[in-house]
Amino acid sequence: MDRSPVPYCSADMSTLPSPRALVIGGTGPTGPAIVHGLEERGLNVTLFHTGRHEVDEVAHVEHLHGDPFSAEGVTEALAGRSFDVVVACYGRLRTIANVLSGRCDRFVSVGGTPAYRGYFDPTRFDPPGLPIPTAEDAPLSSEDDDGKSYRVARTEDLLFEHQPSAIHLRYPFVYGPRQIAPLDWCIVRRVLNRRPAIILPEGGLAAETRSFSENAAHTVLLAVDHSDAGGRTFNVGDEEALTAAQRVHLICRELEHEMEIVGMPTDLALPARPFMMQNEPGHRILDLSATRDVLGYRDLVPARTATARSARWLADNPLEPGGSAERVLEDPFDYDREDRLLDWWRSATSDPPNLDYPVEPGYGVYYSGPGTSRRRSDTRI
Repeated sequence: MDRSPVPYCSADMSTLPSPRALVIGGTGPTGPAIVHGLEERGLNVTLFHTGRHEVDEVAHVEHLHGDPFSAEGVTEALAGRSFDVVVACYGRLRTIANVLSGRCDRFVSVGGTPAYRGYFDPTRFDPPGLPIPTAEDAPLSSEDDDGKSYRVARTEDLLFEHQPSAIHLRYPFVYGPRQIAPLDWCIVRRVLNRRPAIILPEGGLAAETRSFSENAAHTVLLAVDHSDAGGRTFNVGDEEALTAAQRVHLICRELEHEMEIVGMPTDLALPARPFMMQNEPGHRILDLSATRDVLGYRDLVPARTATARSARWLADNPLEPGGSAERVLEDPFDYDREDRLLDWWRSATSDPPNLDYPVEPGYGVYYSGPGTSRRRSDTRI
């Protein structure tokens, strides 16, 4: 099947009016790149948002200001209008889909991975943990789950009732410039403060699919291009899922600071909760195979490069200590308490018992190399 982008304006159509695109949102981390990508495809773009947050990159397009979270606000702002393409990145999606029913040819919407059962509470599975990787057909949140997660999942059902040919994208955490809750700031500020150590749960080995803002916007534009994929949901994310420890290493390298990673059990690693966004150990890895195979997605910016680039942007555009943007993260940056926890942990682990194994446990049957104490050649496999 041909998956090449579908153009909106070709040379022999230059005298026709430009197709119309509506972007709901458009001023956040992915918005300007989406707007510019639509313009490159020959669309005339209109933004609909509250007007409380404006950015220069999209000041040149038409703006509709109103309340995207209420039926009255959406109805009033969009009265009498229809569009060739709608990209809904913001607002009350179920209301927007309803109001625009029958008034657009292509509808691309953005939701979130909390729709998945167990995304915030992996104990919803027995044994605990999300499926790895989590595919689009994984169980979604139900009424007995977290209320917010269930509302996200229910919104998807209502979306397709009103827009049967929509393409719905499940965003993970999106990072990069202009992110209103930049989780990596919790790491970056500690680096800028030249902290000698950072506490991570389980040694920072939990891996999570995230999406750099440029990569997320690229996925949205691919969805606009591929109308033949309508009626489906796709995961969004960088192709490589980094661990928390890898993120710390990449940020420290970019900002030229060495910081020891001190691993603790999850229930003890309280200072790490703000940037891990979970209270239980485990991975959050999305299956991107359909996004690659159907939409043709490939990273514009690899995850390792993007993590460093995002850290540099945060260092150059720091949040105000104690300001409203930083308070959203709920990270107290209480270094006195962190140091007390570090001191206690080090004292508790500084003198481990000598177990004095007669033969040291190992895996010599599978590996024999430098430092191997013995190899059990009599094992049958």
